[in-house]
Amino acid sequence: MKAKKFLRRKRAALIAALMLLSSTGEAAPDIVDEPFGTNPGTPQFDSPIAEVDIPLEKKPEQEQPQEKPADSSEVEVVDPEQSKLKPQPVDTTETKPTEQPVSEQKPADDSKIDTSKIDTTPPERPTVEKTEPSVPLKPEPYRSQVDTTILEYMKQFEGKTIVDIEFEGASEATLPTVKVAVTENVGDKFSPAAALRDRNALVNTGYFYEAYQTFEEIPEGIVITFHVLENPILTDIVYTGNTLYTKEELDAIVTLKKGEILNSNTLHDNIAAIQEDYRGEGFILMKVTDMNIDKDGVLTLRINEGILEGYAVKGNKKTKDNVILREMRQEVGTPFNAKLARRSMQRVYNLGFFEDVNIKMNPGVEPNAIIMEIDVKEKRTGTLGIGAGYSTSDGIIGMISVSDTNFRGRGDAISVMYEKSGDETDAHGYSFTFRHPWMDRHETAFRIQIYNRTYAYNDYDTRGHFKEEYMRRYSGGELTLSRPVSEYSTNFITFRNRKDKYVRHVSSGNVGRRDTPEWKDWRKNNFGLTRSIILEHVTDTRDNIYSPTTGNKVNLSLEVGNFGGDFNFQKASIEHQHYRVAGDHDQVWALRGMYGYARGDMTEFNQFRLGGQGSLRGYRDDQFRGNRLLLGSIEYRFPLYKKIQGALFADFGGVWDTGFRPRNMKGSVGFGVALNTPMGPLRLDYGRGSQGGRFHFTVGTSF
Repeated sequence: MKAKKFLRRKRAALIAALMLLSSTGEAAPDIVDEPFGTNPGTPQFDSPIAEVDIPLEKKPEQEQPQEKPADSSEVEVVDPEQSKLKPQPVDTTETKPTEQPVSEQKPADDSKIDTSKIDTTPPERPTVEKTEPSVPLKPEPYRSQVDTTILEYMKQFEGKTIVDIEFEGASEATLPTVKVAVTENVGDKFSPAAALRDRNALVNTGYFYEAYQTFEEIPEGIVITFHVLENPILTDIVYTGNTLYTKEELDAIVTLKKGEILNSNTLHDNIAAIQEDYRGEGFILMKVTDMNIDKDGVLTLRINEGILEGYAVKGNKKTKDNVILREMRQEVGTPFNAKLARRSMQRVYNLGFFEDVNIKMNPGVEPNAIIMEIDVKEKRTGTLGIGAGYSTSDGIIGMISVSDTNFRGRGDAISVMYEKSGDETDAHGYSFTFRHPWMDRHETAFRIQIYNRTYAYNDYDTRGHFKEEYMRRYSGGELTLSRPVSEYSTNFITFRNRKDKYVRHVSSGNVGRRDTPEWKDWRKNNFGLTRSIILEHVTDTRDNIYSPTTGNKVNLSLEVGNFGGDFNFQKASIEHQHYRVAGDHDQVWALRGMYGYARGDMTEFNQFRLGGQGSLRGYRDDQFRGNRLLLGSIEYRFPLYKKIQGALFADFGGVWDTGFRPRNMKGSVGFGVALNTPMGPLRLDYGRGSQGGRFHFTVGTSF
């Protein structure tokens, strides 16, 4: 009896499916002489490439899915961007009960319809003729042609009583999920829309790659059977193409459990989590290009991390390509990293050779690969200064200076200055500075200074009263070597050999003349040969060294003097600068703190000095000197007009000679204006402290 009912259902299902195919305008397929109850076999899924939104990426043409052989033992998993798995039935050799060929069977009145046999190839979105309704209607949800065809056929059962609901294909693990997903109940009136929702709900559970209903008409109503095809049981996960993450690291992200039925929803979430983790580290081109699971339950995820194929430089006329390319933080042939690209752009801008720097991602030769284009706009890096005059007493006087921070377009910096005025006791002299930033592949740099200058020096006491003006000569040189120890940290060592000399008295203040024998000890303690070695460690994470908006700069310094010189001393300091965006990107909080300690034979020119631009504004330059120092500043910077920036600031600090507790503290408040010019940034500040107000001008920034 059961066998007859089984055959009757299958005959009705096949005939109904053929009728549906004919209604869509397609030719009915030939009836194959094989048992109707053949097991669908191992499931097979579509696997389009997982798309990731990458700016300026050349999208590869979508490949058409290749058909699998009938005996294929491997199944593919769909693109995580799609919501459901799509089945492709595969033949199997599993033995089934012998039945009569379908071609010999006759239709029965109580037909049972198998919706899985309907052509599921998604065609173009159907064009629906629009008519103006007499009353406002609620818009119908969009349905595919497949859903529309199924709905049209199921309308013949609309309104009939649901006598029974059966489930086939669900295991004990998924049967509770199937029953929860189905909203139709025995005794309800059949609704095609509700039936379609239940079918989609079953697929949406993620445990099945296909679900469909069959219907059997009986006198009392209809019997609905839900057929589900389960995903394979997961046994292992294999990753290919991953060079940045190990299998263990990726397994820690994936939440799929081995030994359980593969859930496509969880798989899609896990793929998104892997992509999010990659993107969080800057690897924004990463894609999962293919996913498949074989008959043994081994899931393979093919990862394409997105390769940087090369660099291209554009817009540079003077600057050599290698000067720009050596600042790139990423090697060609490695997975592209957006964070390293941003850092590379910062380094190029911080060279100081360009008004603007932009980076563009161009498609590479290989799929999901890029070529990074650096587009620069050069600015003037050379300056020339000339001043001349004539005096009957001094003769020809004048000054000439030449400098270029991008000498010959190779990134070297050079500066030469010569000054002549009267005889040897008047202001005159020269200075020469040269810096080469890349001596080797380790970015070892050297800087050399040679100087011999005589100039007028105005000395003031701590109350701002004039003490004396005298001619001071300093001569000698310095050699500095530096090498980075990390991306943001650099070590420096400087060898200094400088001789200071009191040349002659110019004018008297409250201490009178200090070229007399009474001041011999003062001259001996402050003028002579200084030989020292300076060690520095600088960590600089500022986004822009000329006009920072975020980041920090920490400077640790130690100077040791002796080595055959006239002065034996040790001098140490620590300085921290911090920058934070206030409001929008053009408003910035800038903070600075500094502490210094020194001991030994400290001359006035080797002591910590406070006062003037760059330290305690509102007071005279170098007005305060001592062996201990404490300095703090807070500044609010905001835009005024285009390249003009305003600032409100407050400074405080003090110097003293013994102990650690700060003494002689001073403070000031004020405002400033910064202007970005082709020659570099210019800064004008007005500060007011306890001794009145004062203007300060400098080429550069305050800090």
